[in-house]
Amino acid sequence: MVIAEPGKRTGQVKGKGRALPFCILRAAMPSGSMINGPDFSLELAAQASGARRIAGVDEVGRGPLAGPVTAAAVVLDIARIPEGLNDSKKLTARARERLYEEIMSVAVVCVAHATVEEIEEHNILRASHLAMVRALAGLKAPADYALIDGNMLPRDLPLPAETIIKGDARSQSISAASIMAKICRDCVMLSLAQQHPGYGWETNMGYGSKSHMSALQKLGVTPHHRRSVSYTHLRAHETRH
Repeated sequence: MVIAEPGKRTGQVKGKGRALPFCILRAAMPSGSMINGPDFSLELAAQASGARRIAGVDEVGRGPLAGPVTAAAVVLDIARIPEGLNDSKKLTARARERLYEEIMSVAVVCVAHATVEEIEEHNILRASHLAMVRALAGLKAPADYALIDGNMLPRDLPLPAETIIKGDARSQSISAASIMAKICRDCVMLSLAQQHPGYGWETNMGYGSKSHMSALQKLGVTPHHRRSVSYTHLRAHETRH
């Protein structure tokens, strides 16, 4: 299996615009167990219709003022599903880290980014879809069906797919993808925080917190800021204060 491991920068993700630090890929051996919570019924329904390898797909990072938008595609083995999968936003940091390690040991995963330049050139929705398509395309063993969180299918999908509203709370595969995307994007933001201290990215992950807005007033924007939304939020912040 090929999966993403955060915390070690050994290269860069290349795309249009500025290259980004990425999370190292490494191989893993399977282990795990069945769970309660989001279930495997959507995956089983796809299998009943003829699909053999179903990928759950989710993204993180549509709302921040800085950093990429990140997506993950995850193909789980029904016999080795980690316990406790859920929407990454509903999990503690410790639970996400534990599940990240377990997902790494049982699943096929690809994590991909769309850069700040791509967000600015298109829009955040289109950029998040680009990241999703890249994540699916990067799976070492290609999926033949995708369950995608949300209500809109990305353009140029290379395989049949369906959208699942609140999919990260309904599908174990999408839940796993939400965790992988969250951990890997956090890894990127922690690295960028070291390069650009003062914005608090190590804690706010690029979102428009009070400390982030104050830093924008004092330090200005960086090459990793989404300038269109950053300036809009900064003007609103200055109007309120």
